[in-house]
Amino acid sequence: MPTENKTDRVRRNIGHRCLVLVGMMGAGKTTIGRRLATRLNLPFVDVDQEIENAAGQSIVDIFAQHGEDYFRAGEQRVFLRLLGEGPSILATGGGTFMNDETRKQVSKLGISIWLKADFDILYKRVSRRNHRPLLQTDDPKQALLDLITARDPIYAEADIIVKSRDVPHEKVVSEIVELVDDHLDTEIGASTRREQKP
Repeated sequence: MPTENKTDRVRRNIGHRCLVLVGMMGAGKTTIGRRLATRLNLPFVDVDQEIENAAGQSIVDIFAQHGEDYFRAGEQRVFLRLLGEGPSILATGGGTFMNDETRKQVSKLGISIWLKADFDILYKRVSRRNHRPLLQTDDPKQALLDLITARDPIYAEADIIVKSRDVPHEKVVSEIVELVDDHLDTEIGASTRREQKP
């Protein structure tokens, strides 16, 4: 019987859970998420795209017409629906994981993976396009720094942390598979130990 590789083992052991990619704008959640989904033969969903589909307008327009609070409420509704439809790879918006209830549900129905990137890499990536509502300020560099300061401690609650950097995407995908496999091994081991207790 052939030995099961890590990719197959991860696909089997996640069951109906989602792998939820979290992190700052520009961290590579969509790019890495698509490749991870291909590797694991799972559906890929970009949560921001689903929000736009549900609202019938762009996120920029939602922010402009209704404000951030309205957007966040809709974001949570769409995300929790998708989370319950697993297994899949979900690429979240930068603010999705900041919601307490969202994080609780992710811990029940998914495995969270923080794509952690340094400021210089993030700024270089987000500067290429002008579609980030939270950076539409006189000083987008400071706005990004402020967001990182506020969000990184929350992102750090993720189950797995992977460094996003300028290397081939497949290298980051392989690191994620390896870390998810380790995470699942630890879970299975803990479950077995609980069952063996008299």
